[in-house]
Amino acid sequence: MTEQIAFTLDGREVAARPGETIWQVAEREGIVIPHLCHRPKPGYRPDGNCRACMVEVAGERTLAASCIRTPRPGMVVSTESARAQAARAMVFELLLADQPPRHAARDADSTFWGWADRIGLTESRLPSRDTAPAPDRSHPAMAVHLDACIQCNLCVRACREVQVNDVIGMALRGHDAKIVFDFDDPMGASTCVGCGECVQACPTGALMPATVMNADGRKDKVADRTVDTLCPYCGVGCQTRLHIKDDRVLFAEGRDGPSNTNRLCVKGRFGFDYINHPQRLTVPLIRRDDAPKGAGNAVDPANPYTHFREATWEEALDRAAAGLKRIRDTNGPGALAGFGSAKGSNEEAYLFQKLVRTGFGTNNVDHCTRLCHASSVAALMECVGSGAVTATVAEVRHAEVIVVIGANPTVNHPVAATFIKNAAKRGAKLVVMDPRGSALTRHADYMLQFRAGADVTLLNSIMHVIVEEGLCDQQYIAGFTEGFPDVAAKVAAFAPEKMEGVTGIPAETVRTVARLYARAKTAMIFWGMGVSQHVHGTDNARCLISLALMTGQVGRPGTGLHPLRGQNNVQGASDVGLIPMLYPDYQSVEAGPVREKFEAFWGMELDRQRGLTVVEIMDAAYDGTIKGMYVMGENPAMSDPDLNHARAGLARLEHLVVQDLFLTETAYHADVVLPASAFPEKDGTFTNTDRRVQLGRAAVPLPGQARQDWQIIQEIARRIGLDWTYTHPREVFGEFTQVMASLKNITWERLERDGSVTYPVDGADTPGNEVVFGDGFPRAGGRGKFTAADVVPPAEVPDADYPIILTTGRQLEHWHTGAMTRRATVLDAIEPEAVAHVSPKELGRLGVAPGERIRVVTRRGQVDLMARADRDVPPGMVFIPFCYAEAAANLLTNPQLDPFGKIPEFKFCACRIEAAEAAQAAE
Repeated sequence: MTEQIAFTLDGREVAARPGETIWQVAEREGIVIPHLCHRPKPGYRPDGNCRACMVEVAGERTLAASCIRTPRPGMVVSTESARAQAARAMVFELLLADQPPRHAARDADSTFWGWADRIGLTESRLPSRDTAPAPDRSHPAMAVHLDACIQCNLCVRACREVQVNDVIGMALRGHDAKIVFDFDDPMGASTCVGCGECVQACPTGALMPATVMNADGRKDKVADRTVDTLCPYCGVGCQTRLHIKDDRVLFAEGRDGPSNTNRLCVKGRFGFDYINHPQRLTVPLIRRDDAPKGAGNAVDPANPYTHFREATWEEALDRAAAGLKRIRDTNGPGALAGFGSAKGSNEEAYLFQKLVRTGFGTNNVDHCTRLCHASSVAALMECVGSGAVTATVAEVRHAEVIVVIGANPTVNHPVAATFIKNAAKRGAKLVVMDPRGSALTRHADYMLQFRAGADVTLLNSIMHVIVEEGLCDQQYIAGFTEGFPDVAAKVAAFAPEKMEGVTGIPAETVRTVARLYARAKTAMIFWGMGVSQHVHGTDNARCLISLALMTGQVGRPGTGLHPLRGQNNVQGASDVGLIPMLYPDYQSVEAGPVREKFEAFWGMELDRQRGLTVVEIMDAAYDGTIKGMYVMGENPAMSDPDLNHARAGLARLEHLVVQDLFLTETAYHADVVLPASAFPEKDGTFTNTDRRVQLGRAAVPLPGQARQDWQIIQEIARRIGLDWTYTHPREVFGEFTQVMASLKNITWERLERDGSVTYPVDGADTPGNEVVFGDGFPRAGGRGKFTAADVVPPAEVPDADYPIILTTGRQLEHWHTGAMTRRATVLDAIEPEAVAHVSPKELGRLGVAPGERIRVVTRRGQVDLMARADRDVPPGMVFIPFCYAEAAANLLTNPQLDPFGKIPEFKFCACRIEAAEAAQAAE
C-alpha cells in the first residue's frame, strides 16, 4: 500500500492519500474552502485559476491554491488565517465588481452568490467594467448572459474535456478575454450540440436553462421539489434529477450514475416537456361509427374528434377487451398479436407478454428490438449464449483499442460517446468503420469508410490478416472456444489485397487495423444498427464475435462486445420475454421443459409454437391472418419498413387497441385508444445497454384521466378472463425475478437503496459484474462458438432506375418515430423540418442548393424533403432520419428480412433523388 502523507491542517494532524490535493483532504475532513473554478465532479480536473480557494502554508511567501496544491509530509496549512481569508474576500470583491447587482443577478441562488453570502460580501468597492456583454438568447434551450461570467473556465472544460464537443473556448487576451462559441458565434448559430454540460457547471448564472429565466434575463422560477429518476430516451440509461415546480418539470440535471457520471445529452436535459404537450391524450377514445378506417386516412392529433369520440374508462376497456376476446374465441389465438414497448418499464413489458401468452393464448408478441438489434441478439445467443453485452461502456477506460462499427454514438448514444472520446484523448487507439462519416471520425486514428453492404467482406479480411500472420490467441481459442477451423478456412479467401475493390479500403489499412486490434492488450468492439439492420445483419455480428474470440478480446477488463441498444429499455423488455420465440431470460418457448415450467408458474397451458415477429405480424394483418392487435407504446405505422403496406395492414384489422401518450400514426387506425402514462409519471425498473437495472420514479401526476400502463394492461387481462390482482410494480418485479436467474440478488428494495445494479450479481450485497464470461460462456460445454459468414449481398442494389443507396437512422435531437421528441419544445425548435443528408457533390450533380427540396423515390414510395449538404455522406448515398411523419423515411425502405433475426434491411435499398420542383412540374 502506498504510504499516506501526514501534514497539519488547521491545527489537526491529517493524512492525504497519494495524489490528493489540500482541498480534497479538507473536504474529507469537513473543512469548507470556497471554490469557483473547481468542480469536484467526475471528469473535471482542478484548474486553480480563480484563486477563491487560497490557503496559507507555513514558511511559504505566497498563498497556495488548495484545489491544485498537493501536501508534503510535515506541511502546516491554514485555511482560516487572516491572510487567507483576506485574499479570498478580495477575489470575490474583484469578481463582484463586474457582476450585475444582487437584485438583478442572473441567478441569485448561484454557487457564486452562495459563497459571497458566506464570506459576507454583498457589493464591491471597486469600479465595474465599462460595458457589459450583450445577452445571447439565440439558443432555444440555454440563456447566455456573459455579464455574469467570471471566466472560471468551467464551461470550457465541460465542453472540451468532459463532453469533448470543442465548441466553447476563450478568445482574446487580458482585459478583452471572453468566452466564445466557435468563432465568437451566437450560441444558437454555433456547432453546440445542446448537451447543457456548461449550464450544469456554470457557478454564476452566466449560462442557464432558458426555462427558468424571465424576459429580463433573471431566474424567476425555482423548483419546489426534486425527484431522482432516469432519462426516457436511448439505451445509455442516464440518471437524472428533475426539478419540479407546481407539478411541472422546470429543468433536468444529470446525476452521478454509473452510466453517465452527471452527463446528459440534449434530449435528456431538454426533452422533457412533451408530457405537457396540448396533443397529450387524457381521456379514452372510441372510433366513431361514421369514421371508417382506411390506409390513407390520416387524423389530426390536435383534433381526434373527427374520427373518435370520448368514452368512459369502463366503456373503453370493455370495448377493447371484448373485441380481442371475440377474435380469440372465434378465430383462435393465432388471429391475435401484441406489440409491447421498449419505452416502458420491465414490469409493463413482463405483464404485456404474459397477457398475450396467457390471455390471448399465442406467442405473437414482439417489440422494437426486432427493428434494431434482433440480428445482434441472434448471433450473440448462438455464439456466446447471452443476448446482452459482455462489458459495459465504462470499460473503455481500460481499453487500448476501441472499434466502433456501424454506429454513430455521438448522435444516437451521445453520453456513451463522451467516454469513447475521453478514452481517445487519453491515448486509446480509436478505429471507426462505417459507410458514413460522423463526429466521432475526427477523434479516430483510423477511419475505414467502406462501401455500403461490404461489412462481411471487410471483417473477413481483417480476420484473414490475423489468421495469416499468426496473431490469434491460440491459448484462448483452445481453452474457451469451438469451431475456429471453420472460420479460419472461410477467411482464407479474403486477403485484403483481393477484397480492396469490394470494400474500398486499402489493403495496408486493413492489415494495420487488424494488427492493432489483435496485438492490443485490451480491445473493445461497439456496434450499432449499421451492423444489424441488414439482411446479413446476423452474419455481420457473427464476424464481430469471431474477431473477438480469435484474439481473446473478451472476458477481461477493457475487452468485450457491446451492441449499443437504441431505446431506454430495449434490453430489459427483451430480458423479460417481450419477444415471440423466448420466455423471460431467453428461455425457448419450443423447449418442452421450459414451457412446462412456465405453464406451472402461470397456471395454464401455453402455445407450443414460436410466434410471429414484428414484420411478419404486419404481413399477416395485411393478409387477414391476424385480425386483432393490442399495441402499447409502439408506432409501427412509422417504424416498420414499407409503410404503405404496414399501414394498409393496420387498416385491415377487425379490432385494434392502441395505448399511448398521443394519437400516433398507428392510433389513426385504432378502434379504441387508451391514454397512457409518460416516463416521468411512473415507477418501474429499466435495464440499459450495460445490463444495469435501474429504478425510475414517478415525478409528476398523470394528466386528466390517463392511467398507469401496468394498470391498463391488468384491466384488459381481467376482462378477458385472467384473475390478476397486482397493486404495485414491485409485486410484478418480485414475480418475474422468480423465473429469471439473471436477476438473482437484485430486489426492489436494493434498487430503492442503490438506484442501479448491474446483472449478473454474485451476492445480495456485492456489486454487479461489469465484465462477464471471463471463465467461459453460458453455452453447452462453456465454450464460445465461431460461426463462419458468407457474403450475402443487400436484397436490393442500385441500378439504372434507382442508382442511389438510401440509408436511414436517427438524428441527435429526435428519437425513434418522433412521437415524443417532436412534441418537446426545444428539440423540435432545433430540428423542426424533415431533411435528407446528401453529399455536396451529389447536390451539385442535381443542381440543388442546400435548403432546397428534393424528392427521394424507391420502388415502394416517395417523399419530398429539404436537402442538407453533409460531407459525411459519400456520393451515391442519401441518409434520411425516420422520425418525420410528413416525410416518413419508412415509406421507402425495403421490408426484406435477415433470415435469423427477422430484422428488416433499413440500412440499404435502392433509390433515386431529384429536384422536387422539377419532379412536381413533370407530374
